[in-house]
Amino acid sequence: MSELRWDPIVDNWVVIAKARGRRPVDFITERKRIESIACPFCYGNEGKTPAEVYALRPDASPPNTPGWRVRVIPNKYPMLRIEGQLDLRGEGLYDVMNGIGAHEVIIETPDHARDPADLRAGELADVFRAFRSRLIDLRRDKRFRHIVIYKNHGLEAGATIPHNHSQLLALPIIPPQMRTALRASRDYFHRKERCLMCDLLAQELADGSRLVRVDSEFAVFAPFASRHPFSLRIVPRRHNHDFALLTDQMFAALGETMHDVMVRLRMVLRDPPFNLVLHNAPSALPRAGRPDCWSSLTCDYHWYFELVPKIMEPAGFEWGTGFFINPTPPEDAARYLREAIV
Repeated sequence: MSELRWDPIVDNWVVIAKARGRRPVDFITERKRIESIACPFCYGNEGKTPAEVYALRPDASPPNTPGWRVRVIPNKYPMLRIEGQLDLRGEGLYDVMNGIGAHEVIIETPDHARDPADLRAGELADVFRAFRSRLIDLRRDKRFRHIVIYKNHGLEAGATIPHNHSQLLALPIIPPQMRTALRASRDYFHRKERCLMCDLLAQELADGSRLVRVDSEFAVFAPFASRHPFSLRIVPRRHNHDFALLTDQMFAALGETMHDVMVRLRMVLRDPPFNLVLHNAPSALPRAGRPDCWSSLTCDYHWYFELVPKIMEPAGFEWGTGFFINPTPPEDAARYLREAIV
């Protein structure tokens, strides 16, 4: 029989359609490939992109030349632009503001042919250091309320350039989904004086059926109310609200974890397209007239990565209700991934 399951983090219900019992082989299809003749992210093409805002250059090579390991550039076609003022205003019953923000691209490797699972743990740690640097820098701008970092892998997941990269968007507002998670975490802490994610993590570690991987620093599990088949959460075991507070030692451990997860996904689902999102605390800068806004973040919020293989499309039921139907119970998905020989 199917089950309705509730996820307290996102405050929503999911239908787990156990009877459908779809296995990994049921999701494996021929991947769409992107032809790229002159990739702007490759060595030697630095002049074809905007000037870099960050680069890891072990050989101390000049900016905007080869020699980098990780490179961050403004998006050439940004969704939001950094110049200007918000100018929040009303139009009748509607609200409008200018499209102010920052849109950057994190080029994770100079090698065009390497997929996410090909990056070694140390290389992924370098990418995470770039994330930290950009979070710290962009948070100095009081116009930005939230920064989201995400990765689209594969054309089906929204990647229009095949070269391995992530993106960053600094937003002048906190998105509704994030606001819901913040409220859920805050309300839980006010009731119990404990972190919601810490309690969920303790329960997953004790149960074990949805665990994929665990070490001293990070746990990887399929959420109890997974909205998508084979979706995962990658969570620090010690309470931490802000990714930017991680040390280089933690990045090394996170690199090991993320590499392991990428290899498992490639083995079980044959390199599926996926979206990877960093769910991190918003800016804690004080707001005019609202000095207490999200003042309890350090106690109640717990950052994590969400990884969602793009192997099913939402249909009418999902769009009409906001509920999702998952035909692969998370316990089964975790078992398939856990048992993969890495």
